[in-house]
Amino acid sequence: MMSHASSPRDEPLAAALSERTDDAALARLRSRLADDADDAGILDVAYRTLDTPIGSLLLAATEDGLVKVAFEIQDHAAVLAQLSDTISPRLLRAPARLDEASRQLDEYFAGHRRRFDVPLDWRLSKGFRRSALTHLPDIGYGHTASYAQVALASGNPRAVRAVGTACATNPLPLIVPCHRVVRSDGSMGRYAGGVEAKRFLLDMEGAA
Repeated sequence: MMSHASSPRDEPLAAALSERTDDAALARLRSRLADDADDAGILDVAYRTLDTPIGSLLLAATEDGLVKVAFEIQDHAAVLAQLSDTISPRLLRAPARLDEASRQLDEYFAGHRRRFDVPLDWRLSKGFRRSALTHLPDIGYGHTASYAQVALASGNPRAVRAVGTACATNPLPLIVPCHRVVRSDGSMGRYAGGVEAKRFLLDMEGAA
């Protein structure tokens, strides 16, 4: 029987196939480790990334609910390090825990969802900031409110600057829609994802 030696042209194809096989095997291993850690109760923070029209989002959740949404410009690696320090070092890429949040975000960007319905873990926001943020889902899709209006709704009309700080440090943007809060003169104001991202979201929603 004659054997045929592989030609040099076959080598890149073989290398690519081998690399894809290795990547698939590694992905399966990571998934199994994440599932095992979750089943064993030793996964405190699960995370994944999601591609969206405003860039890659980092989503992180504890057993209590979604705890962090971060934009690409916030440096996902730095955000993960912060979560490890502030919540727990038992942190692992485990997409399954974020399936529902990811699905709802996909629906939102596709124009099929106007309000989110996922459990939230508020531990990264405290005091008045947290109180102010809990009022933001009341700003309807396609509408905006001023920082002064949110301060009034939060029970402290003079805390306009504190509302601005709460929005700028919102750990759950999009889900808790701080992009709908603007200055009294209608200008954008600060946004963790950047002004362009905020403008995109308001244009997408047709905010008045």
